[in-house]
Amino acid sequence: MASTDPTDGEDMRILVLGATGYIGARLVTRLLADGHDVVAASRNANRLKPFGWFGDVATVELDAMDPDSVRAGLTSAGPIDVAYYLVHGIGQKNFRRDDEVAARNVAFAARDHRVGRIVYLGGFVPDDGELSEHLESRSEVGQALDLDDGPELVWLRAAVVIGAGSTSFEMVRYMSDRLAVIPLPSWIDNPMDPISVRDTVHYLAAAAFEKVPPGYYDIASAETSSYSSLLFAYLRASRSPRVGVVLPGIDIRLAGFLSGLVVPIPSGLASDLVRSLDHPMKASENKIRDHVPDPPGGLLTIREAVRRSVDSPMPKPVDKLTDIHHLADTDPSWAGGDLMRVKRGVRNRVVMPVRSVVDGVIATSGLNKLWPLL
Repeated sequence: MASTDPTDGEDMRILVLGATGYIGARLVTRLLADGHDVVAASRNANRLKPFGWFGDVATVELDAMDPDSVRAGLTSAGPIDVAYYLVHGIGQKNFRRDDEVAARNVAFAARDHRVGRIVYLGGFVPDDGELSEHLESRSEVGQALDLDDGPELVWLRAAVVIGAGSTSFEMVRYMSDRLAVIPLPSWIDNPMDPISVRDTVHYLAAAAFEKVPPGYYDIASAETSSYSSLLFAYLRASRSPRVGVVLPGIDIRLAGFLSGLVVPIPSGLASDLVRSLDHPMKASENKIRDHVPDPPGGLLTIREAVRRSVDSPMPKPVDKLTDIHHLADTDPSWAGGDLMRVKRGVRNRVVMPVRSVVDGVIATSGLNKLWPLL
């Protein structure tokens, strides 16, 4: 996952807020591979221990909702060149208010700590200004982070991120796998420009550098799409024949509620995400490509990103993934689909305990000296 951009030669000390999240964990892996000094932040430092890169980063405890905690965390972190803000509370009660408060706390503390730049990953802001509550909240966070006398802000804006373990992708997976008949409401064809997790991390890593001027940038794949296109790309990749039934009258709020019942994803999170589909999520510009070269081979198509995600093997540590689209062992326990959940359950409840017992017997019997020869 190391950078192939020869202009990225400057090593920096980088703070990642939201390091335990889906994007954050993969970004930390990339930043370490690029040679940066990484500080991973969490409200509870123990939550960082399961990640494969834990021994390679500095850690700080930091609660973005508590201004004193933010200041103490930044003081503990030492000088910071760039801070990534990947924190959000979607699915939680009062998430919109709390997200804005947390962003302001971080912005003011970063200003006083002389952080040079904040890189934030939010959602698209459509040209007509019509936003769902989720996207409205992401826009408010971007504005809260942008202080006149504060750090530079690079605001990357994306829609659905494609990758095994991504909440949006897992919703597509479960809806497709669990429903023999797929309801197709009218809003399922709203324009929506997804992006692969590989390309998302590519742009995030590049945004730390001055070659990306402060400002906002939409990031997306090289093709325009829709939610229905993503759905059918998954059905093709998973070889799951399904029947689609056009139901134009489905209310988006009802769909959100029902989705929360069908998928194992936390119901509040699933409901809030589905309600966002009632609005177009289309990139309005692509100026990021004027500053950041495409990854080797170009931006991934939706079909290729979905195929890589569907082909995920058993989860590995996030820093050991052969493909960033694959499932990591620190991704949510509900990620990967029903079959993967069964496999993980068997491994965790049967295979791992048996292996532990066998290893113990070998060690106490003295066979461990002969085991490499057997």
